[in-house]
Amino acid sequence: MRQRRHRAATFTTSVLAAGALFSLALAPDIDVQRPRAGNDPPPAHPSVADFGAFLDSGALGVKRIAALEKWLGGADIRVGHTYLPGNTWSDIEGEVGFLGDWATWRRERADRTLVLNVPMQALNEVGIPDARVRQLLAHGAEGDYDAHFKKLAQRLVELKVPDTVIVLGWEMNGTTYTHRCGPDPAAWKKYWKNAVTAMRSVPGQKFRFDFAPSRGRDAVPWTECYPGDDLVDIIGMDSYDQPPGQDFDQQVKEPYGLQQHVDFAAAHKKPISYPEWGLFRNGDNVEYMRRMLAWMDAHKPVYNTITDYCPHGVWECTDNPLASQVYRTLLYGRKDPTPQPSTPATPVSPQPPTAPSPKPAEPSVTPTPPVTPTSPATPTPPANCSPLDLSPWLEYWMGGKLCLRLDWYSRRS
Repeated sequence: MRQRRHRAATFTTSVLAAGALFSLALAPDIDVQRPRAGNDPPPAHPSVADFGAFLDSGALGVKRIAALEKWLGGADIRVGHTYLPGNTWSDIEGEVGFLGDWATWRRERADRTLVLNVPMQALNEVGIPDARVRQLLAHGAEGDYDAHFKKLAQRLVELKVPDTVIVLGWEMNGTTYTHRCGPDPAAWKKYWKNAVTAMRSVPGQKFRFDFAPSRGRDAVPWTECYPGDDLVDIIGMDSYDQPPGQDFDQQVKEPYGLQQHVDFAAAHKKPISYPEWGLFRNGDNVEYMRRMLAWMDAHKPVYNTITDYCPHGVWECTDNPLASQVYRTLLYGRKDPTPQPSTPATPVSPQPPTAPSPKPAEPSVTPTPPVTPTSPATPTPPANCSPLDLSPWLEYWMGGKLCLRLDWYSRRS
């Protein structure tokens, strides 16, 4: 059984050792062996047209988006992610003040996406036993809770965010939430159908429903909870760097892991998403951060949102400086190359034609990220320097291979 993800992660000796080495590689006492040529092809980088971070459920989360964009060198964050509380049914009906703040942010630009996690039960995190959960699922399967979901849909339409992505009953294959599937998968699937049908019955809605288990088998195989292609628009996965000692290849290959998620979605002709991801049990893991971003680049999710509180995060959380540097470097200044224009609400009068503005020259290199070590005039390693083998992405962004001065310790003693 997986423990709750927000508990503190344990740093192993090997992780600390690797982190120390990488810290030296990023320290000011480094040299670059080879300056980057202007015609070098840029490395593969994450597909960032639709990315974001969970920054806070309330209005503070909305305000933090601009600060995160600034930290990322003006990168274009187009996904806002928040959660409805699961304390009472009125919470699930959307009777929370901050929902209006998120709706306002979404409406400011036509190319933004609002992602809303919606619990399927009240008292959703209070440790209700399986026997009681089974009874609650039976009520849901009978349609006893349909009215709550219809009210939520009506509220979202009233707030003019009818195209919200609804992450309904997330991580249902685990044990954390009252809305879990394990006690009765058949009833759970019928309950999902009733909730989705109720929300789709509201005039004006354009919701997309995201089925998002946690990675791996957990308490029950998440495939046993899948409610059907007609009731799901996106197949997501919450994927944190856990359990301890598991490398990224194992996360890909494990039963019900990253590869099975991609294959399952392809078989059902559905796009994928990663509503929650981030660091966890393996500490400040640079390799996980690099590989997870590369995985998303390769498989093109509809959106991804990293969880930014500790121990998972990279911006507000200061526990992961090395992985944070990788995330920031690879996403620095990234924008959607073909943003979707807003559609005018009313017709406008034709205007006389004007000469088109000249197209600005394409930059020969990618904008420089925050880490800017000095490049030597020649690729010859300086004296008393030992080259460091880093990933091709980081070497590209650093301008070449890094070289650690061997007299680093003596000059600090």
